[in-house]
Amino acid sequence: MSMELGVADSSWHRLDCDAVVLILYREEESGRLNRSADERMDGLLAELTASGEWTGANGDILVIHRPADVSARRLVLLGAGRRGDCDGARLRDRMVQVVRKFRGSDVVRIAVAGWEAADSALSIQACAEGLVIGSYGPDEYKTRDRSRTKIGQALFCSADPARATGLQDALNRGLVLGEATNLARSLVNQPGNRINPARLAEEARSIAEKSGLQIEILDEPAMEYEGMGALLAVARGSDEPARMIVLKHFGAEDDGAPPVVLIGKGVTFDSGGLSLKTSQGMEEMKADKAGACAVLAAMKAVSRLRLRRNVVGILPAVENMPSGRAQRPGDVVRSMSGKTIEVLNTDAEGRLILADAMHYARRLNPACMVDIATLTGACVIALGHVRAGLFSNDDRLAERFFEASERAGEKFWRLPLDDEYRSLLDSHIADIKNVGKRAAGAVTAAKFLQEFVGDTPWCHIDMAGVDMFQEGGANQGATGFGVRTMVELASLYPDP
Repeated sequence: MSMELGVADSSWHRLDCDAVVLILYREEESGRLNRSADERMDGLLAELTASGEWTGANGDILVIHRPADVSARRLVLLGAGRRGDCDGARLRDRMVQVVRKFRGSDVVRIAVAGWEAADSALSIQACAEGLVIGSYGPDEYKTRDRSRTKIGQALFCSADPARATGLQDALNRGLVLGEATNLARSLVNQPGNRINPARLAEEARSIAEKSGLQIEILDEPAMEYEGMGALLAVARGSDEPARMIVLKHFGAEDDGAPPVVLIGKGVTFDSGGLSLKTSQGMEEMKADKAGACAVLAAMKAVSRLRLRRNVVGILPAVENMPSGRAQRPGDVVRSMSGKTIEVLNTDAEGRLILADAMHYARRLNPACMVDIATLTGACVIALGHVRAGLFSNDDRLAERFFEASERAGEKFWRLPLDDEYRSLLDSHIADIKNVGKRAAGAVTAAKFLQEFVGDTPWCHIDMAGVDMFQEGGANQGATGFGVRTMVELASLYPDP
């Protein structure tokens, strides 16, 4: 059931709820909201500040039960640091913190005050996203000790009733994007014995039917007919047949207008094939479908938001396994584009399935193409677990992408695509090798993909380091990274 989000024109201290959250800033001890809170608590906030128990630093949280002269049963002081540093990303994170604070409690109805930053609509949207994202727990298969939030309603205090409609629209958008992020997280967290290519396709069909998306699912004979030799070579080692899932949203006035095309790597489990991973290296390889899950969730959000764009999502889905039928290091395969590929490492399989998916996408005359994939360990070495790598052949598209990522609160870093890197993929028996040398591994993977996009404006997202939470504790499992940025990009591109 969706969380109920609304705008309240009542003062925060008059709202009858389980908890009222006050977002306070470090340098504003004498600010209006701080003064109001201190007056309601008979000077307690000033005492807590003087004693150092409350600083307003980003992430500070203090719960006061049964506050005097306040209708709510709890008063939550939530620090957001310096106001000048507060943006949508920080507000989103703080709302996640609030939800997790009350996980397992009887808090059902909350109110939020002090949420407005420079852009009110984006601020309230980000808060909505945080509340929804924080409500998810990766414990679908637990039979006990499931600790979920019970928060079902959140009201955002606003002193300007004239803005209520616009703010409610922003809340609704945040709700859709938050739920889409959680959908991607849930799908990525599904293990390989629960989600294989065929089951991912059926999940996509169910989502399409409920969301009003058009869907086409290509089975292996259909892909064979299309000449998708690179994708089928990866799938050959598995007993699970491959699928190519194509989702379409027609939101533009002209159904024939060039679409924004989103492509997600969908390796439902990656053993490495005959270039077998270590046992430890396989532990999280259910997450090698994170790109495809992000695209599927983004397409659902695009449809729910009724974007005035044509948007297409393409999910090449395979399982990469070792067997007597599996492709071998040294094999040469022919891609859908006609280019021949020398496969030197069967664990560099994602670029093979994306090659055929991107050539398929070119037939749609796309306005732009974005692929997202857990592609290389080299990108993790370069950027760690903070930013995803971004590669692009088009500066205008890259600018729009970074605008979208700012709105989404997701971090990227642009990496190069210099022509000199291409020679590292030269093969003496085929048109291209699927791997270069160890140096610049993330770049050569992107250069490989660039061979299959032609002149189409294109972005490649290597999300290998940001697909899963690393810190443990409350953050476990998949992040849902990329969903919100792709939806925001589809909203922005190609308009200035």
